Amino acid sequence: MTTDSRPLVAHVMYRFDTGGLENGIVNLINHMPPESYRHAVIALTEITDFRQRIRRDDVEFIALNKPPGQTLWQFPRLWRLFRRLRPAIVHSRNLAALEVQLPAWAAGVPVRIHGEHGRDVGDLDGSNVVYQRVRRFYKPFVSYYLALSRDLAQYLDVMIRVPSNKLLQVYNGVDTDRFHPASPDFSAPGCPFPRAGHWLVGTVGRMQAVKDQPTLARAFVRALEIAPQLRPRLRLALIGDGPLRAVCQDILAAADVADLAWLPGERGDVPDVMRGFDCFVLPSLAEGISNTILEAMACGLPVIATAVGGNAELVVSGETGEIIPAADPESMAQAIVRLAAAPETARAMGQAGRRLAEERFSLPAMVAAYQSAYDQLLHRSGATSRP
Repeated sequence: MTTDSRPLVAHVMYRFDTGGLENGIVNLINHMPPESYRHAVIALTEITDFRQRIRRDDVEFIALNKPPGQTLWQFPRLWRLFRRLRPAIVHSRNLAALEVQLPAWAAGVPVRIHGEHGRDVGDLDGSNVVYQRVRRFYKPFVSYYLALSRDLAQYLDVMIRVPSNKLLQVYNGVDTDRFHPASPDFSAPGCPFPRAGHWLVGTVGRMQAVKDQPTLARAFVRALEIAPQLRPRLRLALIGDGPLRAVCQDILAAADVADLAWLPGERGDVPDVMRGFDCFVLPSLAEGISNTILEAMACGLPVIATAVGGNAELVVSGETGEIIPAADPESMAQAIVRLAAAPETARAMGQAGRRLAEERFSLPAMVAAYQSAYDQLLHRSGATSRP
C-alpha cells in the first residue's frame, strides 16, 4: 500500500486511445497541480500509445481487456482492483464505463463521479429507452455527475432525473499555447497544397459513423459544383483513420476530385496540421463539447459545425463561424462556398473564435472546475482533510 498521502483519482473509460474524451483526461492530469492528486487511468478494454501524451511519471495505467457488452462477471475483478488501489475518487466517463460505479460503491470508494461527454451513435438524440434505464439503474451508486454541455446536463436532469445538487456542467478547456494561430503563409507539414494560392477546408477526428466525414466529402464535391470558379484553390483535408476513410475516398474519386483532397490518415502533429487549414468543419451527427472545435478556435480558424450537442454553445453563428443542420451536404456546401468566397470575413471569424477560446474556454478554468469538484466532494464525504 502506498504511503503517498495525496488522494488517488481513478479515471475510467472504455478505451484509452486518440479522441476528445481521452484528450480531456490527458489535459486534466497534465495540468492539475501534482501536489493535489495522484491519478490512475483504467481502460475497460485497452490502452494504446496515446498514454505517452501524459507527461507525469506517477500515473498507473491499467487495461482490463474486457469483451463487449455488460459483463457482470467483471464486477468481482473491478471490486478487487478498487480494493487494491483504494482510490478516493472513481471518475467514469460515458455510458460504456458507467458499470464500474457499482463495484466502486461495493468496494467503499468514498466519491464516485460519472461524466457525460457526448452521444453514442445508437442514441443521437437521447431517446434510447434502454440507455435511459441503464443510467437510472446505476444512478444510486453515483455520488455526482459532470456534464460537458448544457444539452447533456438537461438530459441528465429531465430524462435520468438526476437531482440538481448532484449535477455540475463543466466545459472542456483548450490548451491555447499548444493550439495557436500560424502565419498566413504556414502550410501543414506534408500537405500537398501550399498555403499560397489555396484555401484549405478540413476536419480532424476518428473516421467513424458518428463523426460523419462522408457528408463533408459530399459537401466539398457539391461546393465545386455550386462555385466552379473555386476549383483552382479550394482544397479538402480529412485527417484521421477508421472505416469511413475508404468511403470518403470513394466519394471523391467518383466525382473526379480525389486529386483536390488530402487524406493522410491519423497524425501525431494535429496542432501543426490544423494551423495549415483556412477553415475547420465538424460534420458530426452527435457531440458533447467538441475538443476539436475548441482546438480549431484556438488556432484562429472559422468553424462550420452541425447543430448537435453543445456545438452551438461553442460556435457563435455569424461571428466565429456557422452552425448548420446535421447530415445536410447542401447546407454544408453553401457554408463552405460563402467563407471560401470571402477569405477576409473568414479570417475575422477565426480571430473572434481565438478570443472566445482564450476568454471562455481556457484550460486553467477547466482544471480549476474539476479540482474544485474533487475537493468539495471529498470534503463532503469526510474522506480527506483537504479544505
